[in-house]
Amino acid sequence: MAAFDFSAILLGLTVLFGVIWLFDRLFLAKARRARSEAAGAEEPESWPVDWARSLFPVILVVLILRSFVAEPFRIPSGSMMPTLDVGDFILVNKFAYGLRMPAFNNKLLANGEPRRGDVVVFRFPGYLCKDDTGTIGRSGDMTCQDPRAPVPNENWIKRVIGLPGDRIETRGSELYINGERVQADEIGPFKGSMSRPEDRLLMTFGSKLYTEHLGSINHTIALTPAYNMPQDIPNALVPSEVPKGCYIVMGDNRMNSTDSRWWGCMPEQNLVGKAFFVWLAWRGPGNGWLDFSKMGKVIH
Repeated sequence: MAAFDFSAILLGLTVLFGVIWLFDRLFLAKARRARSEAAGAEEPESWPVDWARSLFPVILVVLILRSFVAEPFRIPSGSMMPTLDVGDFILVNKFAYGLRMPAFNNKLLANGEPRRGDVVVFRFPGYLCKDDTGTIGRSGDMTCQDPRAPVPNENWIKRVIGLPGDRIETRGSELYINGERVQADEIGPFKGSMSRPEDRLLMTFGSKLYTEHLGSINHTIALTPAYNMPQDIPNALVPSEVPKGCYIVMGDNRMNSTDSRWWGCMPEQNLVGKAFFVWLAWRGPGNGWLDFSKMGKVIH
């Protein structure tokens, strides 16, 4: 999802307007009232103070709601199809895994941990790359030609597959957790609109839908072996056992998702929240504009 950090902007504006308003109340307001009484007419506030007084409460409320209650996101890619599609607008529960400081994302209060099957939004940790000395680090360059490339500030969305301490193995389209194969029942071929690039790709390569039974969560995944076969876990950079404080995450569009199979575990400190609701499903011209069957859907 987009790299635009709206939370940081909200936090900055809240601090700026709060400081201006507080400075006026402490140092300027008394002198302004004295001048108004002496002149017999009310002296207006300067425009920065007027703006700060009017906007500070509004921006503070928005910041609190987005940071600690729920935040909207838009799905930009098809990696979570068929669960979430391009153009879906979702709400993310920011309190599900604890309160975090706006913009900085450090945890202020613990409140549960992700469960297997949760759909989570997180800050992209970067690709695993080896530098010239053989040290493994995080890079923003998927090819690892520049292992020190800065990691972009992006929010991603995937499903939690492996919890800390789990042994995760993938063999092609098969998924194993702690030595047991995760069952998936075939539903049938994927059906969509050929006018949409994401649907056309799945239909062209004969994608099939399955109901995957991931613990207590039953959800739909798309398998498209003819399109792509991601590298398996474990591999040279991603071990089988999930480290402490980390999670293995994957997209529901299993053969078209850049996820933990490529860049390793998702650190707990990168969590943003739990996706729980689709409030708008935008499909654009030629595709009915809106998908009313998706709107109002609870995310499983």
